[in-house]
Amino acid sequence: QAQLVESGGGSAQAGGPLSLSCAASGRAFSSCAMGWFRQAPGKEREFVGAISWNGGRTYYADSVKGRFTISRDNAKNTVYLQMNSLKPEDTAVYYCALSSTFGRVGARTSDYDYWGQGTQVTVSS
Repeated sequence: QAQLVESGGGSAQAGGPLSLSCAASGRAFSSCAMGWFRQAPGKEREFVGAISWNGGRTYYADSVKGRFTISRDNAKNTVYLQMNSLKPEDTAVYYCALSSTFGRVGARTSDYDYWGQGTQVTVSS
């Protein structure tokens, strides 16, 4: 079992930054890949980015590449999502997710076994 808790959501102006955190407990976080997804009203949950167990590999959706950065601190059991140059279309509920299969870093929701409760991000123009 794993428990994931996101924090740091809120409101931001277009062009501005916002940072999210996801604290994990209950599982060997340091051996698990982590992902970030988002879901806007009326839309399916979509991949934002992912990071391998040791932070050596990161992957991003084209829509956020160059603007968002994922990092992790295994000593703190925490993964981060730094969002810069925010756009109104980034407005969504953001979720972190954990993959319990070692070595798997995926972009599909089915690649992840545990999910946080989500945190709202609202970007105004």
